[in-house]
Amino acid sequence: MSVRLPDRFARTMVELHGDAGVAWLEGLPRLVGACERQWSLTAGAPFVNLSYNYVAPAVRADGTPAILKIGFPNPELTTEIAALALYDGRGCARLLAVDPERGALLIERLVPGTPLAGSDDEAATRVAAGVMRRLWRPAPVGHAFPTVARWAQGLARLRGRFDGGSGPLPRSLVERAEGLFADLLESMGEPVLLHGDLHHANILRAERETWLAIDPKGVVGEAEYDVGALLRNPLPWLLEQPDPAAVAARRVAVLADMLGFDPRRILGWGVAQAVLSAWWSIEDHGSGWEPAIRCAEIMHTLLKKAIHHKGHKEKD
Repeated sequence: MSVRLPDRFARTMVELHGDAGVAWLEGLPRLVGACERQWSLTAGAPFVNLSYNYVAPAVRADGTPAILKIGFPNPELTTEIAALALYDGRGCARLLAVDPERGALLIERLVPGTPLAGSDDEAATRVAAGVMRRLWRPAPVGHAFPTVARWAQGLARLRGRFDGGSGPLPRSLVERAEGLFADLLESMGEPVLLHGDLHHANILRAERETWLAIDPKGVVGEAEYDVGALLRNPLPWLLEQPDPAAVAARRVAVLADMLGFDPRRILGWGVAQAVLSAWWSIEDHGSGWEPAIRCAEIMHTLLKKAIHHKGHKEKD
């Protein structure tokens, strides 16, 4: 069988995995066919906005709609499988079947599957907060999930890549992110299993529950960490608003109110993660870091204001 892939997805696989990525792409049609036979389903054409995995709608023999997801074998795919299994459909799409050796997952298809976005950003933020609360659960004893602390070590790779410098990223902002990671990790609260990438495109309208998450990374840290991806998305929409800082400030206020978080901690994680995200863009693609850094700058300004305001209140 033939599988037509978006050019951008094919380039990403080669950028990330080199010759192994080329070989994986060449073998993808056989993988899809094997999954169709194994799980008695018919896969459709893949979605056009593929990023790091092959994802296509499918229909099972009994007529049940599903999603076929196949990824280049890597630890992130393994942790996604483990997270989906632990969530077991609560706040998240259900894992229907899995073949770890093939890197293949069969997942509940969410209908209508409309992403969380629209003109009412405050309402969207409230929806996202509700989904977060549904997902969070205590970290399993002896778990093999990555931790927030391990993710933070990405900035050490940034320093190594640029001989102790920060490359194209603003030096002062990288230093601030390093300091925030150190402070926040040292004072981190109870560890829970987090989605790890819960933004608007990963929250879809569904029937079983009104809104459900997809694509969990599966990372362990305090709950406050999970707001970071939401704060810097969706792009480019966020940065195209007349006042992105006002949008971010409103989101922080809603999240603090609904989740009981300290706004300064929300913003601290937001800044640190945005800088880390910028580095990941460089690490994976060599480009595309600018929007994340712009988000980091906006949140850093809000963080300084929040700290200043708190200091004045304590003096009063």
